[in-house]
Amino acid sequence: MTTILLQLLLAHFLGDFVLQTTKWVKDKEEKGLKSIYLWLHIGIHFLLMFVFTAFKIKLIPVLVVIGLSHLIIDVIKIKLKHRLPASSLFFGDQLLHLLILVGALGIYFDINWICFLNPSEQWMIWILAFIMLTSVSAVILKVALSKWDLKTFDGEALEKAGLYIGILERLFIFGFVVMEYWAGIGFLIAAKSIFRFSDLSRSKDRKLTEYVLIGTLLSYGLAIIIALGALWALRL
Repeated sequence: MTTILLQLLLAHFLGDFVLQTTKWVKDKEEKGLKSIYLWLHIGIHFLLMFVFTAFKIKLIPVLVVIGLSHLIIDVIKIKLKHRLPASSLFFGDQLLHLLILVGALGIYFDINWICFLNPSEQWMIWILAFIMLTSVSAVILKVALSKWDLKTFDGEALEKAGLYIGILERLFIFGFVVMEYWAGIGFLIAAKSIFRFSDLSRSKDRKLTEYVLIGTLLSYGLAIIIALGALWALRL
């Protein structure tokens, strides 16, 4: 059943991070159950789960439980928006989604969680890692750094340049870890330090330097964890 788990994880991350826009999220937060984007979001999740699992009839009960729980968790998250920090809501929301996904499979099926991956399943590991390195990590970093307002820092930048730079960095680090070329990460850090030095030295605000450093370390750490997780899964 490892294949089904990977298929549902792909459906979750695609539906929550790749196919859901900021506009959808804001509309859901403002209108709650009256938001058309909330129902479209849940519908996309159902569709992705059915497509990835090849419309298997026996999985319908599991998919219904996962889909309805996704709706309930999203509604609760919206209700708690003004009571809890955005970062706590985000990470709690994702943790609950994943726990219910894994738990539903574990209860419905007799799963051997330490079974070996078949070669035909390994492509899903690579796609899942790519999604986590790009869309998922970008959202995690945005939430983690949201307590600091970057708009207060002086200077101009290309639109979404930081987003694309971060994605490329994480992809490079993923490649370095997979190739076991750990020195490459050091070279990447050194190269970034050289390019960023002039910007940071001109800035009179120490906060900018700290912001860049925290963001870089978080981004690199996520990339290393994802790469090691992918290698571990492939070696099962």
